[in-house]
Amino acid sequence: MSFLHSLTCRRCFNRTLAAAVVATPFAAIAGRSANAADKTLTPVPGSPKSVRSHILDTAADALQVKKPIDAMSEYLNGFHFYADDMGRQVEANHFCTHLTEDFHQCVIYEANQPNAKLIGIEYIVSERIFKTLPEEEKKLWHSHQYEVKSGMLVAPGVPNPGEHAFMADLVTTYGKTWHTWQIDRDHDFPFGIPQLMMGFTKDGQVRQSFLDDRDRRFDLSYQNEKKNRADIPTPEIVPGANSWQGGTTMQLQLVEMPVKNLRG
Repeated sequence: MSFLHSLTCRRCFNRTLAAAVVATPFAAIAGRSANAADKTLTPVPGSPKSVRSHILDTAADALQVKKPIDAMSEYLNGFHFYADDMGRQVEANHFCTHLTEDFHQCVIYEANQPNAKLIGIEYIVSERIFKTLPEEEKKLWHSHQYEVKSGMLVAPGVPNPGEHAFMADLVTTYGKTWHTWQIDRDHDFPFGIPQLMMGFTKDGQVRQSFLDDRDRRFDLSYQNEKKNRADIPTPEIVPGANSWQGGTTMQLQLVEMPVKNLRG
């Protein structure tokens, strides 16, 4: 993972000029785009930021140390659907921290843009860890096998050899994803409660227009990604994952509860 980290960590290129000189031509030769064309995003409520706010934000960014943010070394683009409704599908831009060899944690945005909305989180574990989970817990998790092998999941900007190595690691992993903003319904405000999301498992499930639009913006092809990963072994799915395939699934609902240990 050190190769991928060197390519994607937002501070790594600034540490030495040599790293930038070596990596930039490599990425160009591989023909992979690091930046997508901007999407048209719906603004959130409120008046435009004032000059004062801009100054304060800029000063804070320059002065404050943000260690969890700086540790985010991986950027992945893919798609999720609501666990109880495959018709509700959204693009998901993951920014992840590799905490251990068996565990990643990711924040998810609607796009890779400064004004993008934070829409969810995902935890990713290795097959070894997933196998140890209680059966009820496994119902909340989805496999990444198809996302990797189909070319649907991509690491924008990473040269092909590096991305291939990363995907070979991810193909056997499992994710638990909660979206906190139902961006497909409420574009301008995070109404409601978090929702459990799942990943696709076979052809014909994801909306083709979503794939085509993503590929156009990133100047890539999921078909080419699929060909490049053909030599990655296809793992067996551990029983318990992708519980929605049985016709029922887990999902959150808002329920009124008595307050415990209430203090005046």
